[in-house]
Amino acid sequence: MSNPLLQAFFVGRAAAEVINERLEVALTDALSELGKFDAEAREQLRQFTEEVTERANRAAEATNTRTGQTASGVGQPSSEPVDLQATIDELRAEIALLRNELQRYRSSSV
Repeated sequence: MSNPLLQAFFVGRAAAEVINERLEVALTDALSELGKFDAEAREQLRQFTEEVTERANRAAEATNTRTGQTASGVGQPSSEPVDLQATIDELRAEIALLRNELQRYRSSSV
């Protein structure tokens, strides 16, 4: 190339192409890393939520076992349908039994 102006044009054009390609690679890599980070963060959040729920369920089951109650996990509906009327009847029977015991205690202490 004998014309320096023409040579400068082609050098500038080649430099612009190389810069453009490197910027494209850098941007693609940055977006890829951002996507990986987002996916990892979501997975860690999912695992955290799962672990918290599991621990809460275990604690609730342990508490229910200690107190003799039977209940399903936290926020989960029980698998067996609850007969509300039967539960009310059982509670009324327990109340009547407690009243009788209380009356017997009061009459024996007088």
